[in-house]
Amino acid sequence: MNNDIESVLYTQNDLNNRMDEMAAELNKKYKNEEPIIVPVLNGAMIFASDMIKRLSFKLIIDPIKASSYEGSQSTGKVKITQDIKSDVTNRPVIFMEDIIDTGRTLQALSEIMKERGAKSVEVVSMLDKPETRVVDFHADYYGFKAPDEFLVGYGLDYNGLYRNLPYVGILKHEVYAS
Repeated sequence: MNNDIESVLYTQNDLNNRMDEMAAELNKKYKNEEPIIVPVLNGAMIFASDMIKRLSFKLIIDPIKASSYEGSQSTGKVKITQDIKSDVTNRPVIFMEDIIDTGRTLQALSEIMKERGAKSVEVVSMLDKPETRVVDFHADYYGFKAPDEFLVGYGLDYNGLYRNLPYVGILKHEVYAS
């Protein structure tokens, strides 16, 4: 797998340090709340797991599976294939995401939670890729701004592969161009 990587953008150490910083902010904000943490599967699985271990407040974890992608292209339509089971009425909801790319998925999911009566909705994302945004949506907390490259590792994938790399790297063009 490592041979398919052009370069490493963020090492495990970089990711850990930034997650510590974001967790400190969240711990202050939510110390007297009991939010519902909603990891967006599958990509956010690793990031959310590592972030949640850093949080010192009471919380519920309830993942959702949604996407606007088929392969490496966005379809423009958000599809929920696994919904949360929790009642979000008057509860803070915190989405955990691997990367905000077009912004469509999280914008749609945020609106759904607001319609369901969430007290508040915030987004914590490992990466933010503003150059590819097609809707006006921004994370409340993000680890790093990402370049407009095909990124894999630490939950990010290409055709389901590379999620288990312990870093975020740029996938070589020849791997996904064929």
